[in-house]
Amino acid sequence: MHPLDKQRLGRTEMRVTRLTLGCAWMGGDNRTDQQAIEAVHCAIELGINFLDTSPGYRESERRLGLALQGGWRDRIYLETKAGTHPEHRGDYSAATIRWSVENSLRQLKTDYLDSVLIHDCADIEDPLAPGAALDELCKMKQEGLIGHVGLGVRQHDFHRRAIETGQIEIVLSYLDYTLLDQSVAQTTLPLAAQRDVGIILGSILGMGKLSGREPTNDPRAHAMWTWCQARGVDIRHLATQYCMAVPYDNVVIMPGSSTAEHVQDVFRMAATPVEPEIWRAFQAEFGVGLDV
Repeated sequence: MHPLDKQRLGRTEMRVTRLTLGCAWMGGDNRTDQQAIEAVHCAIELGINFLDTSPGYRESERRLGLALQGGWRDRIYLETKAGTHPEHRGDYSAATIRWSVENSLRQLKTDYLDSVLIHDCADIEDPLAPGAALDELCKMKQEGLIGHVGLGVRQHDFHRRAIETGQIEIVLSYLDYTLLDQSVAQTTLPLAAQRDVGIILGSILGMGKLSGREPTNDPRAHAMWTWCQARGVDIRHLATQYCMAVPYDNVVIMPGSSTAEHVQDVFRMAATPVEPEIWRAFQAEFGVGLDV
């Protein structure tokens, strides 16, 4: 699978590159507006066509809005989230969700969002309650402000409950399809395929455990890191290629990048297959990998 191969993201009918770009890290205090702009432009020039952000990612939306001026917005699908704005975190009422989306439109300097995800709710019934977040987002979809409605949380039972409403078109899952954990493959992935829901896999490097830095608080991650260090193998490359090969055609992967150099590095790892003998040895050692 090449990173620019396009997947049909479920019944949204959006044709999204297998490799997408998460923009959370672009919002940090250790990054500048110019670095974010360069990273976004680099990704789009490489051919990546789906960008994700959130009002909860500090300066990310504002910086992304700067980067997408001058015609760049027209070249990509743009997604943000609602429910985690720092001023109203955890408020899934209709009024606050509408305020959040309208604020995101202003920050992103656009009049339309391709998708908006209900984000990080502690109780799935809060946003799904009558007249709350889901109903309001569906109303905004009818008004033409947003294209598609989704959910971005980790809990698989929340995924199931949301999918079963029939109104959720995209689910962003994170941490549970990696070299360390493939649990979503037994739950949300087959259900989403059955219900024609698009899936975004986030945190493919395990929140830093597979990033190449020595992981000190996870014995299994440390064993993998040690194995790779001894053989001159980049654990990030294995982790990225493993997710690139997820055996569903309604799924895209979303690593996060904050500089143009990092975008190029991720793209290279996503585009370059791992040698079969490395996969065979890794799988023999850890019981996970690609059958090549």
